[in-house]
Amino acid sequence: MNSTFNIANCTYATCSVEDYGQLRYIPSLAGNAFYLAVFCLACVAQILLGIRYRTWGFLVGMLGGIGLEMMGYISRIQLHFDDFNNNYFIIYLVGLTIGPAFFSGAIYICLARIIAVYGTRLSLLSPRAITVVFVGCDFFSLVLQAGGGALTSLDISPSLEQTGINMMIAGLASQVASTTVFCGICLQIVFSIHTRPGLINRNSAALRKRLTFKLFLSAIAIATVTILIRCSFRVAELSEGFGSALANDQVMFMVLDGAMMSLAVLALSIGHPGPALGTMMWEQGGFKLLGGKSKKVERRIAYDLTGTPQVAFSRRRMTGARREVVGK
Repeated sequence: MNSTFNIANCTYATCSVEDYGQLRYIPSLAGNAFYLAVFCLACVAQILLGIRYRTWGFLVGMLGGIGLEMMGYISRIQLHFDDFNNNYFIIYLVGLTIGPAFFSGAIYICLARIIAVYGTRLSLLSPRAITVVFVGCDFFSLVLQAGGGALTSLDISPSLEQTGINMMIAGLASQVASTTVFCGICLQIVFSIHTRPGLINRNSAALRKRLTFKLFLSAIAIATVTILIRCSFRVAELSEGFGSALANDQVMFMVLDGAMMSLAVLALSIGHPGPALGTMMWEQGGFKLLGGKSKKVERRIAYDLTGTPQVAFSRRRMTGARREVVGK
């Protein structure tokens, strides 16, 4: 090779993938096309369900994550035909690295609604605190990962590239930490449900028995665990560098990243919060971020036999209404 050698000019006929490829293997066309198809189907399902039930916050998070995953797998398909192209590699790296952070944000805003169904007294933290803290942590990890990806894409110097990698690792590690704490909060709520049944909101009994609600809870659990597994894998992968054996193990990537995220989006599409909670419950189960301190959520919401939220009236209000009628 002479001094004018440029990797960008490499082809499979002239250069070795093991020596000059962005990945030390040729990405599987069938495998990556399959994952792309999964995310395309999930995208359609999320749009239809999100519009139907007006779960706007959840929809934004899911579409953000799915869009980045689709972008990443399109780039991996392009790498199948040209594994020496640095632009394809960067787009794949950034897309598949930060995409799951959006899924985490969508999951976090669901917990406030779940607490509203079971009763706010079962949780150590209020729905507002849980949403603000975890979405804030998710945003922080997203900024680190995106910033690291931007530095890595500049390709100015090895030291700057390593700084970008370190930022991405820090972002992924913070996502692992926040997801782990989130799992702990969920387990605490489950423990309280089983040990303190007297605190469970009795108005929501019919809703909690519905198959759609059970699917919703299962989807949250599956997606949370798969995201945790995937992020842990990516931390280990990036910490060893792009040239490491782990970073260039296609089977490990396809199983611990592709399969995990596919399971997450499929679960959150089948167990979508819209059919589980309905439009009114989704809206009433949230809160205004800048509003004053709200009353107990379950006191503002009642449920009929079909699990549809209705406006709840307290005894005090009913008594006041009777006095007003008598006075007239």
